[in-house]
Amino acid sequence: MAVPQNKVTRSRRNMRRAHDGLVADNPAECPNCGELKRPHHVCGACGHYADREVVAQADEIDLDEDAA
Repeated sequence: MAVPQNKVTRSRRNMRRAHDGLVADNPAECPNCGELKRPHHVCGACGHYADREVVAQADEIDLDEDAA
């Protein structure tokens, strides 16, 4: 069983973890609609990827009219 030979101080432990923080995404502009989207992902606003429509966007649904 592995046992540490010396105690690792809080300072040294936290310095080692300094680079483990989350980094922000690198959003790209959709060439079709101009909205920001994640790189290499389908645009959530228009459903396009690589200059073609991959996901057809449904018209907005008014839930109040459907419920009545």
